[in-house]
Amino acid sequence: MYAIVDIAGQQYKVEKDQNIFVHRLEGKEGSKIDFDKVLLVDNDGKITVGSPQVNNMIVSASIVS
Repeated sequence: MYAIVDIAGQQYKVEKDQNIFVHRLEGKEGSKIDFDKVLLVDNDGKITVGSPQVNNMIVSASIVS
């Protein structure tokens, strides 16, 4: 499963337990953050494309550093 998410004006392909580097994102190390601008979700071949966003979909993450 993966998702395409708009984070701080850029699109990222994200998967579970993946670490990514994001510019211009504020927060303290260890803080939880949710992203609701999910543009596409691929769930084992079942693709959902938003127009412009997928409804009721949130990607949760935590700030590593």
